[in-house]
Amino acid sequence: MRIAPLPPQGAVTLGRDPDCEVCIDNRSVSRHHAILHVGTVLRIQDLGSANGTFVRDARSPTDTASTHPLRKLSSETLEVAVGERINLGAISIVVRRAARPQPGTAAPDGMVVRDPAMLALYEQVTRAARSPISVLVLGETGVGKEVLARTIHERSPRARAPFLELNCAALPLSLLEAELFGHEKHAFTGAGQARPGLLEAADKGTIFLDEVGELPAAIQIKLLRVLEDRKVTRIGGRTSRQLDLRFIAATNRDLVAEVAAKQFREDFFFRLNGVSFTIPPLRARTAEIALLAERFLAAVSQTLDRTEPLRLSPEVVRYLEGHRWPGNVRELRNVIERAAVLACGDIIVPADLPGHITQLDRGPARPTPLPAPAPPTPLPATAGPLPEAEATERERIVQALEQCAGNQTRAARLLGISLRTLVNRLAAYGLARPRKQP
Repeated sequence: MRIAPLPPQGAVTLGRDPDCEVCIDNRSVSRHHAILHVGTVLRIQDLGSANGTFVRDARSPTDTASTHPLRKLSSETLEVAVGERINLGAISIVVRRAARPQPGTAAPDGMVVRDPAMLALYEQVTRAARSPISVLVLGETGVGKEVLARTIHERSPRARAPFLELNCAALPLSLLEAELFGHEKHAFTGAGQARPGLLEAADKGTIFLDEVGELPAAIQIKLLRVLEDRKVTRIGGRTSRQLDLRFIAATNRDLVAEVAAKQFREDFFFRLNGVSFTIPPLRARTAEIALLAERFLAAVSQTLDRTEPLRLSPEVVRYLEGHRWPGNVRELRNVIERAAVLACGDIIVPADLPGHITQLDRGPARPTPLPAPAPPTPLPATAGPLPEAEATERERIVQALEQCAGNQTRAARLLGISLRTLVNRLAAYGLARPRKQP
């Protein structure tokens, strides 16, 4: 018996081909046999397999311990129940619910955390959150440093107190100082009344200093005193106010190198760095890319008021998992939202992705292209050059037709689009429809 984990939602390809998400090494199973659609409803989609996909026939009145009538799916999609047996050729599969994780080891509710390094990170975060120790969150831009900071606050005894955030790179020195420490009445021109700063407003709670590496040296000196004494003095004031405050800071800069270069105060760095957590970049967490994409796709589908939720084609998932994501989770969200807006059907296809995602890179982390096809059919002489995204889609259509020996139905499934859409795009790109074999 073999156990294969499934995502909370999304499309999982089943078949004998090593590129399938669940590879089944059995001759009775086709190379691309079926797609299991996981979500609120569980559905199995046959991909024109040679030996068929069989499920229990709910239309039959027969339901005894000795007889279980089966229904053969032929290029069909059917809803199935969790725990129900599905036959792919001579192989039986059953989808079951996973056991609940132990308390304290699970990711926060509503978050996608599957990578082992991330799971270990969140276990450490849970332990550190219980103490008042200062935390420094490190990682590239867009990896989710603010999300981790909020998780620390929500898992701490201060969860019901304020969580206030300041982007240290967003304000000039004069405004930054007033925003942090507050000011007394008439402390400077325009200060018509006294105003507490963020440090006072976050009393009993957590202050999150995002982009802390951008803080000017003058502010670092003042914050160092607050970190040491837990007291704050407003601009223009003479008395200090006691604070009960936790500090969480985040940066994408190498503060150790900044300290060595005398560009960041060493004493301030050591005060902030009570414990540090480094979030891995998205390219090192490929197991989470498809899940995050499905989550973003579900959210944007609601904002677009679509009657049917959008889905990702298996080929799109391979492209997403092969991209290096320099912008990390933030870049992935933007790509998915763009694809959802441009999608023509209910399935996101490679043509809906930006060109830099679908360009074939020769690096090892890129998706494996389809087998090299015969030279593509040329466009009519009157046609001008196609935009990059359309040219890429045209080439993929030609490749799919070659791989499927001209079978348009199978090519459409491989591309993740309907047959009607394929026919329309053949006409739009000046491609002749393959003739049926006699």
